[in-house]
Amino acid sequence: MFIQTEETPNPATLKFLPGRMVMERGTADFDAADKAARSPLAESLFRIDGVARIFLGSDFITVTKTDQKDWPVLKPQILGLIMEHFSSNRPVILSDDSASAAGNEAGGDEDDEIVAQIKELLDTRVRPAVAQDGGDIIFHSFEDGVVYLHMQGSCSGCPSSTATLKMGIENMLRHYVPEVVEVRPV
Repeated sequence: MFIQTEETPNPATLKFLPGRMVMERGTADFDAADKAARSPLAESLFRIDGVARIFLGSDFITVTKTDQKDWPVLKPQILGLIMEHFSSNRPVILSDDSASAAGNEAGGDEDDEIVAQIKELLDTRVRPAVAQDGGDIIFHSFEDGVVYLHMQGSCSGCPSSTATLKMGIENMLRHYVPEVVEVRPV
C-alpha cells in the first residue's frame, strides 16, 4: 500500500491519501482523543504523542499536530499506523452517523430558498476546493444576512482561513445571493 502525503495551507496539518475510500459519505472531525470512540482509526492516531486533531474525508485523512512535535518525527508513525489500519480491513467508523452538521434552517419560505441556494454554492464551488487542502466547510445557519460556517480539518485553525472566508467565500456568496451581507465562522 502506498500512502501519499500533501502539505496543506495550515503548517500544523498534513493530508494523507491512502489511495482508497476513507469515508463513504460525510466527514468526521475529532478535536480530542476522548471524542474519537466511534472511529478505530482516529483512536489509534490519537495514541501517537503529538497528534492534536483528526479529520476524515472521502479519500483522505488530515492530521493536525501540536507545536511540540515536528513532522519528521510524526509522519513515519502516522504513515505506519494508517497502513496497518487499512491492511487489517478494520472499519474507519463504527456507526452510520454522519459527522456533517445539519445546520439550523429556521426561518420563512424565503429564507429556505436562500439557504438552499447558499448550500448549493458551498457544495458545488467551495467544498471541492477546500477538500483539496484537506478540510471541509459546513453550513451552520443563515440569520439576518449573515452566513455562519463551521470549518473542519486543515481549515480549522489555519492562518489563511479568515482570508478564505472573507475574501473568497463571502465575496462569492454576496455576488450570487444578494441577501448575504457577511460570512462568519462558528
